[in-house]
Amino acid sequence: MKAHISTLTSQHIAEFPHMSWADAAPRVSPRVRRALETALERRDGAALTRDECLLLANSESDDLAGLLVAGNELRRELAGDVVTYVVNRNINFTNVCFVGCRFCAFSRGPHDDDRYFMPLDEVARRTVEARERGATEVCIQGGLPRGLHPYYYRDILRAVKQAVPDMHTHAFSPMETVYGVELTGMPLADYLRMLREAGLDTMPGTAAEILDDGVRAILSRNKLSSARWREVITTAHRCGIRTTSTLMYGHVEEPEHWVDQLLLFRAMQSETGGFTEFVPLGFVHQHTDLYLKGLARPGPTLDEHLKIHALARVLLAGSINNVQVSWVKLSREVSQMCLQAGANDYGGTLMDENISRLAGATSGQYLGAEEFHQRIRELGRVPAERNTTYTKMNFELRPEACSGALARPAVAGTASAHAGPLVTIAEASR
Repeated sequence: MKAHISTLTSQHIAEFPHMSWADAAPRVSPRVRRALETALERRDGAALTRDECLLLANSESDDLAGLLVAGNELRRELAGDVVTYVVNRNINFTNVCFVGCRFCAFSRGPHDDDRYFMPLDEVARRTVEARERGATEVCIQGGLPRGLHPYYYRDILRAVKQAVPDMHTHAFSPMETVYGVELTGMPLADYLRMLREAGLDTMPGTAAEILDDGVRAILSRNKLSSARWREVITTAHRCGIRTTSTLMYGHVEEPEHWVDQLLLFRAMQSETGGFTEFVPLGFVHQHTDLYLKGLARPGPTLDEHLKIHALARVLLAGSINNVQVSWVKLSREVSQMCLQAGANDYGGTLMDENISRLAGATSGQYLGAEEFHQRIRELGRVPAERNTTYTKMNFELRPEACSGALARPAVAGTASAHAGPLVTIAEASR
């Protein structure tokens, strides 16, 4: 396992957020400069060859700083100066799980003293409480316990919708979906349609980690295969269920895996148009077997945190134009820097985040809207509360104060047909 070393200097870190591409370009090597200028000119990552993508993924020092600047320039062009967030609540309904992922410190066995399983009325109660605290979304995921009632995922959705009918329900990873299919014996498409009818609005594209079966065998031998993950997601999209796309970085993977996964997401988006955003998820290593047994490096370096957000912005430009910061896995400072390296979304308030916390994350379980606003304004950007699918935004400021911060709309024909609305204002400020 090769160690990854940061190559950005303190000068790079201090300067890149304030640099234009014209400032950065003279410092960048010719091949990297040509690749980045191609992406900047076309505002479309499809213009890059795989070799150019790999070149960017392996960039260091001045070249990496140039990638960060280019990512920020593309962010400004494609998403404007608005930074969005969603008011949501995590509901992890059980921590009992038989899968045994080596990167997870959340799961418990069926006889552990600290195991738990929420009854449906508790899920409903937490949904009502979330609405009382201003949430528009509940994000529901949990462990996979043996002996689960075959239709329990459907029943959770019914409980949420009965409690708060208009609560957006973002629920069940592809791994949970496959488990539900196995329990019920239903065909995948029929099972997903049943969940949708019961109240499933969107699905988290988690359980992806790295979509390479060699890497997946190290991370978790019992996890669904890369092909099965893709099948679940594309089937969900065809059933009218939009999803996020994710990648876990900073463990045993290499830059080539990042490139392959981002290009896969581009291909899937061209096929279905169902992704709402891309979410890089840094590996939180401290309490995981994967790290403690010497199988993984100790989480991402600063270079990796910044690089994956910038690389995603460049490679996914014109395809998936929302790039999210997973603040719960990052420090405040690194979250802010990632928003200056290509990201445009701060994710959710979460309210009850447990999975990253138990793995060793120390950024907390909840960020309120006021904290989001403070952080976003520190960057000179405009905060906006969004809905789950980025089709509605609420600005705290007067609308006329926000107009200059909106995206310069992508030039017609430069983005794919599935790029979707980026910063549509559907509601005036409060």
